[in-house]
Amino acid sequence: MSRPHYVIVGAGLAGSVVAQELAQGCDCRITVYEERDHIAGNCHTERDPDTQVMVHKYGPHIFNTNREDIWNYVNRYVRFRPYVNRVKVKIDRGVFSFPINLHTINQFFDKTLNPTEARAFIASLADKAIDEPANFEEQALKMLGRDLYDAFFYGYTKKQWGCEPRELPASILKRLPVRFNYNDSYYDKLFQGIPEEGYTQLVRALLDHERITVLLNAPFEPGSPPDWDHLFYTGPLDAFYQFKLGRLGYRTVTFERIEARGDFQGNAVINYPGMEVPFTRIHEHKHFAPWERHDSTVAFREFSKETESTDVPYYPKRLGEDLRLLQEYVALAKAETATSFLGRLGTYRYLNMDEVIGESLDFATATLARLSKGEAPFVFAKDPSREPA
Repeated sequence: MSRPHYVIVGAGLAGSVVAQELAQGCDCRITVYEERDHIAGNCHTERDPDTQVMVHKYGPHIFNTNREDIWNYVNRYVRFRPYVNRVKVKIDRGVFSFPINLHTINQFFDKTLNPTEARAFIASLADKAIDEPANFEEQALKMLGRDLYDAFFYGYTKKQWGCEPRELPASILKRLPVRFNYNDSYYDKLFQGIPEEGYTQLVRALLDHERITVLLNAPFEPGSPPDWDHLFYTGPLDAFYQFKLGRLGYRTVTFERIEARGDFQGNAVINYPGMEVPFTRIHEHKHFAPWERHDSTVAFREFSKETESTDVPYYPKRLGEDLRLLQEYVALAKAETATSFLGRLGTYRYLNMDEVIGESLDFATATLARLSKGEAPFVFAKDPSREPA
């Protein structure tokens, strides 16, 4: 009896974790199709040939999680170095720490408040007329008041999402804390770091198994005659169905390299919320690896735009029409008998790297259990239609 053949579409984190776990857990053949000329998806890293700076090709990625099991899992394959992301925001009044913390508040309002005083002061700025915020803007005004919202959130959000903030759900802002201490770490997580030799090294280690074959420059053609026992698909859900119901909305980003030498901005990430500049932020990549020393530098301006057919999709918009269309695609997917959908694109959800890895591990464990009983894997790693906007 021949070994089962499992095909995985996409060599990003989701596909690579599932490939590794299946390869270890059962006697099978695994073929990974990757349409790009490299593995690791949007967290792909590579050395700049001129400076040897490690570049996050598709924008900054800082691994952060509260789950010790996931932290231990990734460190089993590569060495992660500690890294704390300290984002700055540049506006016409100066450069400020972000997320908003006690230093930001005191600097912005020219005060010397202690934590208790600052909490009361910010509460006094809140819009008391808003009871239950219905959108991003109302959530910000209820939390922070008009001045901080206009300075730090309005312009950046409008540029990032391509719409007025009041068109976005309040839940987006709830993910970003306001701190009444001097903690300026962007992420408030127990474990934070970056692979010493980049994320591509991590994915390469995950795919390094005798049962796994990786095909680069190999786009998967939906509807092609199956030569597999089960398909694990991590590409865009609507693309799997060749967009026959319409396209789900995504935002994407583009990058413009800055001619710079030495140390361009003194920090890894500086946000530009002002509408007077077209980009959202500048990232200088050598600062993502403070354990290295580089005399030269690599910096990029980042621009946000609507995703077109030739663009790489980044952020699921999940607005009203998107959620309606998602329900229709989910209904199609649930009728599949030999295909599973997982990852950020396959489930049309905004997921951090640790969430992708955690879901993929859980899904692989469940898949191996079902396969051992002669049952098909679940269709979704997690049902996207049950996620809140």
